[in-house]
Amino acid sequence: MNKKQKKMLVRIIIAAVLMVTLNFVPAKGVLRFGLYLIPYLIIGYDILRKAWKGILNRQVFDENFLMAVATLGAIAVAIYDNGDYTEAIAVMLFYQIGEFFQSYAVGKSRKNISALMDIRPDYANVEKDGELVRVDPDEVEVGTVIIVQPGEKVPIDGVIIEGSSTLNTSALTGESMPREALAGNEVISGCINMTGVLKIETTKEFGESTVSKILELVENSSSRKSKSEDFISKFAKYYTPAVCYSALALAVLPPLVRMLAMGLAPQWGDWIYRALTFLVISCPCALVISIPLSFFAGIGGASKEGVLVKGSNYLETLSKTKCVVFDKTGTLTQGVFEVNAVHHNQIEKEKLIEYAALAESASSHPISKSLKNAYGKEIDRLRVREIQEISGNGVIAIVDGKEIAAGNDKLMKRLNVAYKNCHLIGTVIHVAIDGEYAGHIIISDVVKPTAKQAIHAIKKAGVERTVMLTGDAKAVAGQVADELGMDEVYGELLPGDKVEKVEELLEKRDGYGKLAFVGDGINDAPVLGRADIGIAMGAMGSDAAIEAADVVLMDDDPMKIAKAIKISRKCIRIVYQNIAFALGVKGICLVLGAVGIANMWLAIFADVGVMIIAILNAIRALFVKNL
Repeated sequence: MNKKQKKMLVRIIIAAVLMVTLNFVPAKGVLRFGLYLIPYLIIGYDILRKAWKGILNRQVFDENFLMAVATLGAIAVAIYDNGDYTEAIAVMLFYQIGEFFQSYAVGKSRKNISALMDIRPDYANVEKDGELVRVDPDEVEVGTVIIVQPGEKVPIDGVIIEGSSTLNTSALTGESMPREALAGNEVISGCINMTGVLKIETTKEFGESTVSKILELVENSSSRKSKSEDFISKFAKYYTPAVCYSALALAVLPPLVRMLAMGLAPQWGDWIYRALTFLVISCPCALVISIPLSFFAGIGGASKEGVLVKGSNYLETLSKTKCVVFDKTGTLTQGVFEVNAVHHNQIEKEKLIEYAALAESASSHPISKSLKNAYGKEIDRLRVREIQEISGNGVIAIVDGKEIAAGNDKLMKRLNVAYKNCHLIGTVIHVAIDGEYAGHIIISDVVKPTAKQAIHAIKKAGVERTVMLTGDAKAVAGQVADELGMDEVYGELLPGDKVEKVEELLEKRDGYGKLAFVGDGINDAPVLGRADIGIAMGAMGSDAAIEAADVVLMDDDPMKIAKAIKISRKCIRIVYQNIAFALGVKGICLVLGAVGIANMWLAIFADVGVMIIAILNAIRALFVKNL
């Protein structure tokens, strides 16, 4: 609990103890009134202050006004009838207990969201007195020189002033295409430094980084209201003044009718008490507090599972998703190329890979790196000489005194080497030794371990249609789609083509179902913005994709998509439960209060009791482990 919550808890305890104790104190008259006023003011002074400010600002009809009028009126009736002040204190006390529950639940949600950011870079290396010191990125000013070592993420945008390295630019492109970074090049936060040490002069503050932007988006998520929240806000706007005027009519009209038309005693005290009871019952706190809290708890519960939802409107839209469209590279696949087969080899497979890796040793291309990884040993550059890189074809080099040619079919044709075609899908590296064909190596992107399971889970969660869009060749796209069990696949698409295809799919959907697009690269940003709900990969996704998306998967696991859909649907169920429960109980109690059956204690249950039950129900959205 924070200081504010602890202070509120102390106030609740003191007021409750005083309220119970005073029932055993034999005080009368003004002394009795003064004693009961102490716990009332301890627990309710802030509500009275807010109500007064609302009146001054001409924003009268809110829950603070209702609480103030109802409790002050109850005190007035107690003075008039020499009755019990406990009811007035109890109304305010239980209302504050409800507020305490709300504050605790919101705080719990915020902690879950903040904890989510721990997987992001949380330090920067600054050189001080010849030593590297880890500092909070928030303390790094523009123009500071930071050091990024191999394996670390670039924490802040900047310009390289010293060193060279290979950067994994997945955070920019969504594709695993490492690029060389030299002095003078700009680097963006989120890139992974793969090889050399870099000195970077920062050009932005940490507050402008991806992490800070995401936190800001979540903290402001309440401003993006769902249709359910908008309904409750509009409902309360008209409902509150209506019940205030109804309570006034209940206090005035029946006594006047009794006195003027029927010649009976007006019984002002009885009807004013009924009106005050009516006011307490009618307070819309259960709806006004629990519905936004349900969504915020849902967002907090999702964030605890590594799913960042930027607003409750997106949570509501996600719950209606019937079609999920995927990008391929970096979303369903790892975006990392690796050797997965060797065919038609005239020498041992390991030897063929060794020769290809040595011939490609001077290249920084991802395919070259995959060959080096498959070789698995330190490259001995002394074994290699006379390297020729033929753009768009491959390389020719002398390895151990033999001429090794490694490349595509164009290189084989160029050298007049008869080669064998491959039946597998992927990038084929043909290898020739001293002008004789020695076999070929197949390199392909790797499907994420959970991708197939994720598609199954998504369909099990109620999604009726899964589609894959990619810029890859149709044969490659088709193979991956078949492996994963996708319903439809479209290959060889440019970014603009993806937008057109999504618009086509949007036109074909039914009126209720929503379409979600899942992507990670900067080229996916337009599609993410066009879909009903955009889902971005957050750990390695581009800044543009994260900005454009409505939902961010912080660990890039596609299994989290099904989890997010289930969380959203659980949250919406809780919202509808709270709406039905609150309106149902209040409707019954309002009728009972108007006819004089319900007293102030029942009114307390109808208001604060319903609110606490609704809040406790809303907190269930935080717990999503078993979904």
